[in-house]
Amino acid sequence: MVVYLKLILTAVVWGGTFIAGRVIVQDLEPFSAAFCRFAVSSICLLFLTLKQEGQLPRLHRKQLIQVILLGMTGVFTYNAFFFLGLQTIAASRAALIVALNPTFIALGSALFFKDKLTILKIIGIITSLTGAALAISRGNVVNILDDNLSIGDLFLFGCVFSWVAYTLIGKLAMQQLSPIVATTYACLIGTIALFFPALPEGILQQFFQINFVTWLVIWYLGFLSSALGFIWYSEGVRVIGPAKAAIFINLVPVSAILLAAVLLQEEITLSLLVGGILVIMGVFFTNKA
Repeated sequence: MVVYLKLILTAVVWGGTFIAGRVIVQDLEPFSAAFCRFAVSSICLLFLTLKQEGQLPRLHRKQLIQVILLGMTGVFTYNAFFFLGLQTIAASRAALIVALNPTFIALGSALFFKDKLTILKIIGIITSLTGAALAISRGNVVNILDDNLSIGDLFLFGCVFSWVAYTLIGKLAMQQLSPIVATTYACLIGTIALFFPALPEGILQQFFQINFVTWLVIWYLGFLSSALGFIWYSEGVRVIGPAKAAIFINLVPVSAILLAAVLLQEEITLSLLVGGILVIMGVFFTNKA
């Protein structure tokens, strides 16, 4: 019972990252926000890894290349796109685009790892893509490329493809490394990479001027979402299995839309609602297959 509660809370926390991201980009530039988030996350994960593993293991050349790629895709590019996108688009809209992750991961797995695409998976992929198109186009799917697709939307699609790359590379990396070790290395490498574009944004000058509320949001993103969320989700995978645990990810866009409506007063339109339902149904079918 406790593990199910943790998985629900994890989904709510992950849904809240879209609201937190929308808030933080009002005070910090995108790369500075991403750097602060993963500086906190890296410290938390490093402490956790040392506690669980006893040490951070040395890597051979192939493993080093893999974790560098993990850090550059899942941390650097994903979060650059995430915060750049949230500068201009609503949190609820962003959450629905990122909810396409499992759909594109299924396609990537079929393409690169020859995973079988069952009829149910294909139905799930088509359903989720239709739902995303409906939400993004605000109900005008035919003219989606005219005025409805913004630069912010494109940045969020960059998040999706970054996470697909991270997941597929992670499948290889975690054949020899534990998930927490691979994630910790990825966070450390990604944080170092984020520091350099954060420099011209003035992160060193802004660091000591960040207000209390923004620091709370940074800790929410770095500790609750990245570190604690990873622990709870990993615990769920271990106790009830990856297939059942993955279903709880369907709650992420739901919680994001509800939290955005309550905390940011974002409007829940009919196209957003119907599109969201289709995306969630599609992800469920994709994971169920």
